[in-house]
Amino acid sequence: MSSPSSSASERPAAASGKRVAIVQSSYIPWKGWFDLAASVDELILLDDVQYTRRDWRNRNRIKTAHGPRWLTIPVHSKGRYLQRIDEVEVSEADWRARHWRALEASYAHAPCFGFAARALEATYLGSEEPRLSEINRELIDAVCALLGIDTTISRSRDYEAPGRSTERLVRLCQAAGADEYLSGPTARAYLDERAFESAGIALRWMDYSGYPDYLQLHPPFEHKVSVLDLLFNVGARAPAYMLHARARSKAVHA
Repeated sequence: MSSPSSSASERPAAASGKRVAIVQSSYIPWKGWFDLAASVDELILLDDVQYTRRDWRNRNRIKTAHGPRWLTIPVHSKGRYLQRIDEVEVSEADWRARHWRALEASYAHAPCFGFAARALEATYLGSEEPRLSEINRELIDAVCALLGIDTTISRSRDYEAPGRSTERLVRLCQAAGADEYLSGPTARAYLDERAFESAGIALRWMDYSGYPDYLQLHPPFEHKVSVLDLLFNVGARAPAYMLHARARSKAVHA
């Protein structure tokens, strides 16, 4: 992973300002996604943009006794190449039960499976929501509750902010009243930093380096898996293995 020299995740936002991040929703994303969410005042889900196939929108990896395994939500995509993320619908009704069985098979013997299982099982099996974006949001909300993340989560369509690429992000920040934008490091390749500067919005970069290992049920250790792996293995101690928790601790003792 990229490791920018300055770690925005270790610098709390100024008390008088508002820090925003803008990301597409993902299926049971990795811990870094939630670190980004916890490091801002508002997280805007950019789901009114074109859906990309074979991406994190509808799939992620878990650890199994036989190595990492993809869990993929089956969706209607053939012939719908221009559909937006918030227009994508699932194509198989039984995917929820299959995914939950896979999670049970992989993590039932994990030390803290019971900590997260009740809330997650209810989220998986207690809904019939057909739209991918809403499914992701339900699971994101459930994980945020387990991690103690209370960041405001909104949607890009909540704001009147037309434009494309960086222009759209700047206008979303302006509409949300933000004076600071926190971005993942891979966006360095395409973001126009001058556009943020011209708008008076400070652009910061998230740093995902420095994550500590934890005892995974199925070694060897792997960071790049769903956050559910962290929750099932360490339970309520999960924030201690995430950078935003350590950032808050530093701020308190500064």
